[in-house]
Amino acid sequence: MNSAIQTTNLSYFIGDRCILRDLSFNVNRGDFFIIIGPNGSGKTTLMKLIAGILRPQKGRIDIIGHPRSSYPRKTLAKILAFVPQSLPVDLPFSVGESVLMGRAPYLGTLGIEREKDMEIARQAMKFTEVDHLNRLNISQLSGGEQQRVFIARAICQEPQIMLLDEPTASLDLAHQIRVMDLMEKLKIEKCVTVVMVSHDVNLAAMYGDQVLLLKDGDVVSIGEPRKVLSFQKLEETYGCRLLVDESPLGGIPRITLVPGRYMEPQ
Repeated sequence: MNSAIQTTNLSYFIGDRCILRDLSFNVNRGDFFIIIGPNGSGKTTLMKLIAGILRPQKGRIDIIGHPRSSYPRKTLAKILAFVPQSLPVDLPFSVGESVLMGRAPYLGTLGIEREKDMEIARQAMKFTEVDHLNRLNISQLSGGEQQRVFIARAICQEPQIMLLDEPTASLDLAHQIRVMDLMEKLKIEKCVTVVMVSHDVNLAAMYGDQVLLLKDGDVVSIGEPRKVLSFQKLEETYGCRLLVDESPLGGIPRITLVPGRYMEPQ
């Protein structure tokens, strides 16, 4: 079984409004799978459905070959970790304490951490390069540092699948690349399947093994970046003028927005 996540005819409604409509796709184990699309296309809703925060009104989600609904909560937390768009950072916890919370699915009735749990937390902080921040309160950190702490906490769950909802939003360019490189490292060194929502189509082109393009709750295209990130598909999906050529890095598409001042008068 090479499938990490499989959705079949997945739909979600809020009242009479359809947020997602009959989505069927597969995420292979070990892939860096990136979901893109305009605002309101259903990206965050899809992530919450996969994570189990929301329940679909129609369709099915399989995780590692079994219905997501068949997993006990603790068992699912050992397979799948979710890093949402934002987490509270004003709580009175240090970085080390925050990361150690990722061990919750493995703790016994008393909730007491063992030395093994402490060591896994230390390794997660070292992997994400936040170990030197161990004793600081999380509210004292920069946005990029906080994001790496949240990822360290998710790594502490020792998941097979990592879900991230726009982890590079509001980060500067250097921190965006650090987070993306960290996810690629997680995929390669720990064999974790990474599923991420992103608004940045160029990051999707550079890092995605597979890209899912959504619009208004429907699948526009899914596949390798070269297939999905074409001029026609992107311009029709986003409704703006852009150019698509080959990146100087070679082998991947590069997307450039066209400002209004460069457009020919109608």
